[in-house]
Amino acid sequence: MAFNSRPQRESNQMVFGIRAVVEAIRSGKEIEALFIQRGIGGGLIQELKELMNEYQITAQQVPVEKLNRITQKNHQGVIAVISPIVYQKIENIIPEVFEKGETPLILVLDSITDVRNMGAIARTAECAGVHAIVIPAKGSAQINPDAIKTSAGALYKIPVCRHDNFMQTVRFLQESGLQLVCCTEKTQDNIYTPDYTVPTAIVMGSEEDGIRNEIIRISDHLAKIPMFGEIESLNVSVSTGVILYEAVRQRTPPPPKGGAYLRLVFICRIKLKSI
Repeated sequence: MAFNSRPQRESNQMVFGIRAVVEAIRSGKEIEALFIQRGIGGGLIQELKELMNEYQITAQQVPVEKLNRITQKNHQGVIAVISPIVYQKIENIIPEVFEKGETPLILVLDSITDVRNMGAIARTAECAGVHAIVIPAKGSAQINPDAIKTSAGALYKIPVCRHDNFMQTVRFLQESGLQLVCCTEKTQDNIYTPDYTVPTAIVMGSEEDGIRNEIIRISDHLAKIPMFGEIESLNVSVSTGVILYEAVRQRTPPPPKGGAYLRLVFICRIKLKSI
């Protein structure tokens, strides 16, 4: 893939103190998580909140006890975690894929909260040639060292797009000409029914809640993985691998037929003998 030019950082960096966090945001650092002491005020806090609005950063309002558990240093009521990757925008990636003459294959993860599942999914997605992973800004696993380790470094190679308005982003994919295939049990159709050779966004939901109903309602296809055992459920990272490689199978040109290959060899041998 050609979308891996962003800088790499080996692990999450913690920044604490109001001024330090303000400067981190202004310098363009990617904020993975932001914790602000509940009820805190003041001029610097107001400046921080204005920057949060400008850069579309959300924060968790937490009691001071939680901040003290994170660090014993003088945090001034504010702690930020800098992401080890730089998030991208799906609006920039889709046109690039089309311009290169490729057929987009996008993976949309709805509220996958386990970091190891996130890492395992990213590893499979990168191997399968997925152009980008789309996640919501809220309710998604942090891209931290555990996720990167589980992904075997794939999270440094595949673009991850984190968006605040998740539903608007999903609609953008459809408006860009991608079919929306939701992997869910709420259907009789299986994953082998859709045609993945066309521009496609595959949606996977959390094991607990599945895919949100708003996405189910606007999807182009609902598809489930056939189950024949007694457990009747798969880990979400395994499920993602199953449906992604059905897309890979459909998109992979078939090898030459054995008969045609043997005839070609036979003809070549005849010509060599005649020479």
